[in-house]
Amino acid sequence: MSHPLAQKAIQPQDRTSLAMTRLALLLLILALPVRAAELPVLPQDQLADWQAVGRVNTQGYRRVGMCTGTLVAPDLVLTAAHCLLGPDARPVRAADLRFVAGWRGGDHAGVAEVARYDLHPKALQGEALSIEHDLALLHLAAPLDPPPVPLGTRAGPPFALIGYHDHRPHRLSGRMDCGGGRSHRMLLLDCPVRPGNSGGPVLARQDGRWQVVGVVSARSDHGTLVVPLDGWLRGQVMPGAPYPR
Repeated sequence: MSHPLAQKAIQPQDRTSLAMTRLALLLLILALPVRAAELPVLPQDQLADWQAVGRVNTQGYRRVGMCTGTLVAPDLVLTAAHCLLGPDARPVRAADLRFVAGWRGGDHAGVAEVARYDLHPKALQGEALSIEHDLALLHLAAPLDPPPVPLGTRAGPPFALIGYHDHRPHRLSGRMDCGGGRSHRMLLLDCPVRPGNSGGPVLARQDGRWQVVGVVSARSDHGTLVVPLDGWLRGQVMPGAPYPR
């Protein structure tokens, strides 16, 4: 099932074509109003805290087109499923993906190829990509050094939204004061996003530190749509650990 706000924005006319329906969703995700604001660049003194956040790139780390991802284990990167669809709306090869942690204008905290990736088992449903399950995990070919960001269970404001966007692709941007809450099966935040922010972490404070509670998926006329972490994702990152359903 797609989120009702997204359905209203997409309004696909031809649901017989898998590629066209997926493309319609990608256009929703990437096309933002010109009047939309953007996340500000993070201050220099905060960057060391966010080295686990990086760019998910295709064909090397100097490519401008990208999504955002987060190390949730030394060799696991959390991102959005739609980030792994190519221009033809088909899944890309893992060999064409790179993750660059802590990217900052030519410097980085680590780079790794992607050995394989897992899309959420419900991300692709029939002829549509369900943004309610727009989650994916990249399995890196080698572990990286930045400390992973823990998964959280408290999905309440204030939220932090961190990532890279097309206006400043070489600088990490973010806000720590996003408002919002549940909308259907997703979170709806009032912080702005742009192309590139997709797949980025949404975090909430728990036990005195920021913890990942969701992933940026799309923007509607009402705000930024975020996919909350679910049992499948938690089971992949922390096998055998208890998790909220």
